[in-house]
Amino acid sequence: MSAPSPYADRLSRLPVERFEVDVRGSVTAYWEYGPADSEMTIVAVHGFRGDHHGLESVLAFLPEARVIAPDLPGFGQSAPAHGRTYDLDEYADWLTEFAAAVAPGAIILGHSFGSIVTAAAVARGLQTPRLILINPIGAPALEGPKGVMTRLAVLYYAMGARLPEKMGTALLRNRVIVRVMSIAMAKTRDAALRRFIHGQHDAYFSLFADRDVLKDAFVASVSHDVSEFAAEIEVPTLLIAAQRDDITPIEAERELVTLFDDAELVEIAHVGHLIHYETPAEAAGAIRRFLRIPVARGR
Repeated sequence: MSAPSPYADRLSRLPVERFEVDVRGSVTAYWEYGPADSEMTIVAVHGFRGDHHGLESVLAFLPEARVIAPDLPGFGQSAPAHGRTYDLDEYADWLTEFAAAVAPGAIILGHSFGSIVTAAAVARGLQTPRLILINPIGAPALEGPKGVMTRLAVLYYAMGARLPEKMGTALLRNRVIVRVMSIAMAKTRDAALRRFIHGQHDAYFSLFADRDVLKDAFVASVSHDVSEFAAEIEVPTLLIAAQRDDITPIEAERELVTLFDDAELVEIAHVGHLIHYETPAEAAGAIRRFLRIPVARGR
């Protein structure tokens, strides 16, 4: 049984409804949080291997906004389209068409791999008044001090793709390996919060459609980064970065923010690549200030 969410009470106060929409030859499942009549709509794109649940803790601290959180094609409850290769171009095109169909003109938010997808889509023409990137992938994953670990991950996903299908899929969904990933990313010393984080990864990290989709998405995640698209993004952009992120060092995030035409960087201390689980209130606070959302009484 998963550990209870420390944010469950806040989240329970939000109205939430599930929907589906046909986008690029497959059905995308998405969830709408918050008041349907809100003047502010955000489309929130989750990270690699996860699904829409990953961003719920941040949404719990943004009760005034209408937030639309889809599962990326091939993950969670969104089916991939047959015959498509889910590289970055495909994901960016999918997001552009999804937003146009469900929430044209919405604010766009992306976490981790979602930061690459959203940045690519906005740079290529997705219309949005503002862009928010949480734990942005701000430098090439195969370079720098964590390059060796990334290459080990490349080997892991390559093995999962090359082994016989049943064996390869079992390797990619191996609970021990998922737990090792979770332990490596979590920085908090709060035992209850760590149990919650591990439970979230246990529950949602293996809900990918098949190993081919997973391999394609992984290759996209390590072959690109936000810095490729920053100079082409003209809308105001907020970067929320962690000072202990093992994937993109904070020094790289400080360099990344200078590449945008109009961007600001908020740094969160004592946390790594799991801002959305460990410090969602701080992330939501930064988003509130960026979007000028007033603090409601009683919140």
